Amino acid sequence: MQPSSLYPAAPAAAATEALALYIHWPFCVSKCPYCDFNSHVRESVDQDRWRGALLTDLAHEAAVGPRRPLTSIFFGGGTPSLMPPATVAALIEAAEEHWGFAPDIEITLEANPSSVEAARFAGLAAAGVNRVSLGLQALDDQALRFLGRAHDVAEGLAALETAQQAFRRVSFDLIYALPGQSVEAWQATLDRALGFGTGHLSLYQLTIEPGTRFAAMAARGELAPQDPDLGADLFELTRARTAAAGLPAYEISNHARPGEESRHNLTYWRYGDYLGVGPGAHGRRVGVATARAKKPENWLTRIARDGHGMELEERLPMADQARETLVMGLRLAEGIPRKRVADAIDQAAVERLSALGLIVQTPERLRVTPEGMLLLDAILAEIAA
Repeated sequence: MQPSSLYPAAPAAAATEALALYIHWPFCVSKCPYCDFNSHVRESVDQDRWRGALLTDLAHEAAVGPRRPLTSIFFGGGTPSLMPPATVAALIEAAEEHWGFAPDIEITLEANPSSVEAARFAGLAAAGVNRVSLGLQALDDQALRFLGRAHDVAEGLAALETAQQAFRRVSFDLIYALPGQSVEAWQATLDRALGFGTGHLSLYQLTIEPGTRFAAMAARGELAPQDPDLGADLFELTRARTAAAGLPAYEISNHARPGEESRHNLTYWRYGDYLGVGPGAHGRRVGVATARAKKPENWLTRIARDGHGMELEERLPMADQARETLVMGLRLAEGIPRKRVADAIDQAAVERLSALGLIVQTPERLRVTPEGMLLLDAILAEIAA
């Protein structure tokens, strides 16, 4: 299918809308037992080849997709802090040449808090990265060992200090509801985390994802997930403590000071246009779904053969777009515009859940209440038409 048939001319007003770019670096030093992301361990990586391949995939995306200034770039993985700063700089420079940048563009890179990667932070900042998302995951050495992390608490906190010196904006991740974790233990961890002064926290309950090492352990009876009732208590505590500290939940697992929200992720959750390059990267551009080949070697083969890593490119029916808008947008505290999901919701179910205090509806918007966020998956299943 020719690009012109996939992408009709956009109205002039579209130039002001968000356009995000995601770049996937698939390599990690080791595979964490809870991780189901597209990450791979390799003995060596040909850095020159990978830089050239990512630049080629980027150029293809620019040739076929929407052309308006980028509002955000996100380097995800895998562990993109393993990328040489020169590669990051080349990709940022190429992206600016292809699309141009919004004046306040947000450029985020995910990083592991090892001393080796922290040593690259100054170079990454010089390359143009202005926000880092640091994978601390825990503030307890025993928990870090359980999670399969390569760093200890001291190394993680040293990396956090380095990141706060190098980047204008810093976020970090923590995982809670670990087996045996008490309310008191998580409260102490959370209060310590809030004391570091970052403007954004990503706080995730541990989930046992299919295909992970934790899933295999659970199947053998070697790992018992946290009690759901205690998990709910931890979730409510998390929302209360972060709100009191001035970092309220703006999404089910993300907390920020006003103005410090992840603009890139908001583009996803608001179902804006985002471009994806690199192995396994997905995109949604002007109603067209894209997906790259997932395995790094297969992606490289497609780059060499086709000049891009694309595996899927298809226009989504409007009903599918409405359903995706519903699923993504109800994660947000702000909810979603009703007009964007009118054909995707069962209004009778909305009325029932509204009467139970789980949903708030106005003529303009639909949103899940804080109490409803605990039951978000069930609510989505109930109201999706």
